[in-house]
Amino acid sequence: MATGWAPDGAVQDQIDDTIADAVNRARHAMPKGESAEECIECDEFIPDARRKAVPGVKLCISCQNMRDKQPVFTGINRRGSKDSQLR
Repeated sequence: MATGWAPDGAVQDQIDDTIADAVNRARHAMPKGESAEECIECDEFIPDARRKAVPGVKLCISCQNMRDKQPVFTGINRRGSKDSQLR
């Protein structure tokens, strides 16, 4: 397959980089440290089971669900045309 200016395997390298970035972003987004006893947004008590299951948790389940529904913009666009990315 002719790829123009791109070296062999460039498309797979791009896919691998996208996955690695997503994994790193998810790891950095995980809570760290000591778990809060009360939600930082609504002041509801966070059950012991949740605090043990998610170390460093700061939100109750309902506030976490609301936060998870909000879109996250990363600022990285790897979905443009192949020609613009592989040159």
